[in-house]
Amino acid sequence: MEKLNILWTTNNKETFFNMVSMYATNAKKRGWWQDVNVIIWGSSSKLAGSDPEVQEKIKEMLAAGVTVEGCLACADNSGVTEELRKLGVELRYMGQPLTDYLKADEKILSV
Repeated sequence: MEKLNILWTTNNKETFFNMVSMYATNAKKRGWWQDVNVIIWGSSSKLAGSDPEVQEKIKEMLAAGVTVEGCLACADNSGVTEELRKLGVELRYMGQPLTDYLKADEKILSV
């Protein structure tokens, strides 16, 4: 199985629009990767949980078949836990899952 994990850690909105969401959506729709997973971690949590334009793109990624998961501790710290859950983001403590992805030699693109 070809899987790409995009580790999105920046709160830069332009980077989200012009890299993260654009690449994730196209990679899934065009079959560049069988599975595409976006991981919301760090300062991206607050942006994802509070910006309506970013939230709309997250919905589009999910509709295209991209999975989106996020760091529960980061969401809690940013006060956006419920907002992210309402979007359909799977929140959990991400330290162990990321470690598992790395140990399984899955592809990680960090932004």
